[in-house]
Amino acid sequence: MNLNTKAQRIMLGYLGMTSLLIGAWAQFAPRSFYDKFPGLGRVWVAIDGPYNEHLIRDVGGLNLALCAVLVFALVTMGRTMIQAAAIGSLLYGVPHVVYHIANHSGLDTGDAVASIGGLAVFAVLPLLLLLSARQETGTAAP
Repeated sequence: MNLNTKAQRIMLGYLGMTSLLIGAWAQFAPRSFYDKFPGLGRVWVAIDGPYNEHLIRDVGGLNLALCAVLVFALVTMGRTMIQAAAIGSLLYGVPHVVYHIANHSGLDTGDAVASIGGLAVFAVLPLLLLLSARQETGTAAP
């Protein structure tokens, strides 16, 4: 797959910004994240078990770490960094979406679709980035 640099930057930027927003909210306001994520009157986290500040802050910290890698890839646009960011995003995104596909009881149909659809982006975009970076690596001169 041949993605141009602009498309790669948009995907890295979207993934990085989303990770920043989720990470900062969970890290610095864990109770609010638990009670109110994703916002706009919807509640997706609190329906899945009791509040655990440690776990919520871990989610925040890990999202902030993922954000840092994604932003570094965005700034440098180095093939290896794009690959590392894509692999990290896939390792986070794929199990996350699979969990929510299997465990969406408690959400109404609209919330389940929105949740799974939003999470699928964290599996699809990194895959596109990885395939694009792989192809570029395969065609590069030694």
